[in-house]
Amino acid sequence: MNTNTVYPQIDLVATGERMKALMKMNGLTVRHLQSACGFENPQAVYKWLSGKCLPTIDNFIILSILFKIGINDIVVYHCEGIDDRTA
Repeated sequence: MNTNTVYPQIDLVATGERMKALMKMNGLTVRHLQSACGFENPQAVYKWLSGKCLPTIDNFIILSILFKIGINDIVVYHCEGIDDRTA
């Protein structure tokens, strides 16, 4: 077993900031995301945008459709020793 394996770490705050930018680029509001994900209230979306938590995979799929990009382009992650996915 290789004990030197490096795994990426998701930057929750940067991912939330990226989601905000993608919302703006696509003319979407918190209410749009709330409705598309089937939430009764917007708290979950605000938690994503503030970097407190991440969407579930099914909500990431919905976001990727709304933003017209792949899930991998929404998430910001860092991995030391490997090309960083920070931009």
